[in-house]
Amino acid sequence: MNEALQNLRERGFISQCTNIDALSSVMDAGPVTFYVGCDPTGKSLHIGHMTPFFALRRLTDFGHRGVALIGGGTARIGDPSGKTEMRKMLDYSELDENAASIKTQLQKFLGGENPNRVIFENNKDWLANLNYIDFLRDIGRHFSVNRMLSFEAYKKRMETGLSFIEFNYQLLQSYDFLQLYKRRQCRLQIGGDDQWGNIVAGMELIRRIECGGEDRGEPPAFGLTFPLITTADGKKMGKTEKGALFLDPSITSPYDFFQYWRNIQDSDVLRFLLLYTFLPTCECEQLSREGANPNAAKERLAYEVTAIIHGKEEAEKALSGAKAAFGGGGGKENMPEKTIPFARFKAGYNVADLFTDSGLCPTKSEARRLVEQGGAFAGFGGDLQAVKDAKHIFTETSLSSENDMILRAGKKRFLRVVAK
Repeated sequence: MNEALQNLRERGFISQCTNIDALSSVMDAGPVTFYVGCDPTGKSLHIGHMTPFFALRRLTDFGHRGVALIGGGTARIGDPSGKTEMRKMLDYSELDENAASIKTQLQKFLGGENPNRVIFENNKDWLANLNYIDFLRDIGRHFSVNRMLSFEAYKKRMETGLSFIEFNYQLLQSYDFLQLYKRRQCRLQIGGDDQWGNIVAGMELIRRIECGGEDRGEPPAFGLTFPLITTADGKKMGKTEKGALFLDPSITSPYDFFQYWRNIQDSDVLRFLLLYTFLPTCECEQLSREGANPNAAKERLAYEVTAIIHGKEEAEKALSGAKAAFGGGGGKENMPEKTIPFARFKAGYNVADLFTDSGLCPTKSEARRLVEQGGAFAGFGGDLQAVKDAKHIFTETSLSSENDMILRAGKKRFLRVVAK
């Protein structure tokens, strides 16, 4: 098998491939141009979007050329894949703003634009001004409705209702593949397993239009998909109590981003080291081998992924803040913090009010429940004490010499409170 494909397989990326032997031969013969797309339905990508882009970086490291396609055109419709209801329609100006924001994130992650390594495209350039009648005549005639309905994405949506506008999505994504095949000599599309039907349809469209529907030996195009990543307990990858794990630091702070990886289950460590870091395979295996310290491995994972997404400086701050939270000592200024008027402590601050005002609990009733269940801790330095009385009052003497204190909710959520 081709070296690049073997690397993807070893690290857990490959789920399905249309013809892996033929693709391997093509990749052995020279660099292959491939693409992965994402629709700008929000201003930021989250970690769940990133698996194909980690694979993109790996393939480019082996000399292949990636196209990062931003779906400024397809997002006007919305992909029904993996959804139980129709996506919310966004106005065009918001989609353009989202596309610009996502492109900036991807450029940072992929190391900028390089014609020999990574290039960026926006399918708005060829979809926005399509003539609908011509499109149906030239492209739509190649699609079988019966075949489209056999794909899992459409079968699921038929149970809850599939709009006609969404039914067109597969045609548009297939047209993307055809356009990139013509414009960039792109022969491979990669993506998550939920994109399998769309990818296969795009390959078939290329074969019909470019090869007259005939098989001429080597396929003109290929498709490769990755497993949809879930955690060991079956939860969707990147889902937290606060929602998705976004790349935008104004939505998910680098500290919270770091803590997500630091707090994963032990059984997920090796898989996530292989997928979401660029450490050598042997080092990933050594970090997670039987008998190794799982917390050290999770800390290394958290540092590596945070450095990749947010940069080494933010990763160092997050690591320092985490060590301050869990072990006391320096670095507490790098913890997430909340400023609260000093007067509140001077007057006497009920524990439920403090945990609610800090944001660690959404309501006072939940804060009282946290206390009653033994999950509320407070203090400073490395000395956090359980607060077991829901009527407990904090005063100015509860604060450190720097007028701060550390709160902990449960085992993993920390916050530094600063009284001013």
